[in-house]
Amino acid sequence: SLIGWLVAAVGAATLALVFGALGRLRPDADGLAGFAESGLGRFAGFTVSLAFWSACLIGNVAVAVAATGYLSFFWPVLKDPVAATFCNLAIIWIATGAYIIGARTASWLAAVALVIGLIPILIAVAAGARAFDPALFTASWSPSGAPLFETVPASLAIIFWAYLGVESAAALSRRVRNPARDVGRASIAGVALATAVYVAATVSVFGVIPLADIAASSSPYADLAQRVFGGSIAGLVAVCAIIKTIGTVGGWVMMGGETARAAARQGYLPAGFGAGDRTPVANPLLGAAIMSVVTVLSGQPTLGGQFGLLVGVTSVLTLTIYGVCSVSLFRLARRSRARIVAVAGMAFAAAAVAFAAPGYIIPSVGFFVLMTVIWFTVMRRSTAPVDPTAGDA
Repeated sequence: SLIGWLVAAVGAATLALVFGALGRLRPDADGLAGFAESGLGRFAGFTVSLAFWSACLIGNVAVAVAATGYLSFFWPVLKDPVAATFCNLAIIWIATGAYIIGARTASWLAAVALVIGLIPILIAVAAGARAFDPALFTASWSPSGAPLFETVPASLAIIFWAYLGVESAAALSRRVRNPARDVGRASIAGVALATAVYVAATVSVFGVIPLADIAASSSPYADLAQRVFGGSIAGLVAVCAIIKTIGTVGGWVMMGGETARAAARQGYLPAGFGAGDRTPVANPLLGAAIMSVVTVLSGQPTLGGQFGLLVGVTSVLTLTIYGVCSVSLFRLARRSRARIVAVAGMAFAAAAVAFAAPGYIIPSVGFFVLMTVIWFTVMRRSTAPVDPTAGDA
């Protein structure tokens, strides 16, 4: 619902402020793992590092499923679970092969795909403006009839998928002339823009397509365009969405390889994954193998069901990482304002995870239990002290 989007937007803005403060306190930290390790020690850094790598891989499978969903607009046979699985695997391995052959090409395609991906959203918003039905939208507001205090918290994990990456601005803190002011503003502006775009697109879909049809759709923007503008525009939307999702898969393959490399250089993965000046070929190959297993294990009767499961698991895993980083900020910060932001970030992340569906939570619990066992049985060799010396935040 719109209320869920607004609550998620406030939570995302709060977490953006958390990472803005961490970026000012620890401008030399190596990503999320560096933020966690600075305030909470090597165990937190190890867990966050591998959790973020896992989230990259699981989320990438979700994007591949979305690509298959839009391919099924042209080839309906791909809606069959077996055919969809093979298509998902093909997308993952083709993207991995393209990255191995030329990382620059994969990066360029991801950038182009980001721009092309705006076209389906803009067409969806235009379709909504032209054919919006208030009665249809009202009927889809709360189809279960449950009150908002039940439906809104339960929807946060799924909605938060749109806000993954709120920590990105903090990585640029040392390159900004006035990070204390500009990083926070840029983060809030990014959250506001994402909220406006996705809320407009969501309202358009739910105001034109009946809820039962949305639930059965694997290409909602294309279906919306077909209802309002006809088959030609719907085909354009589907093609743009396919380019966007496949380009995103390539970009995330690159991110997964770099994340594994960073983890190896921090001592959290075998040294071979961080050797040399370039990302070793083993990194994307291992990532593709793991994604293949996730693709098979997460199979559902419908592409929409599989996409929802993967999005939920990715969001819960990432929100847990954000919660750990919020705890780290609370320990590092001296000023009460930064500590209040840290507490708010912790509260939102904890609530979003706690109210998520059990099917999203259980894999994350299993992951952190496994990481704890590995740490205390294999990895616990470094006793580097935690330095909670606060900066000016």
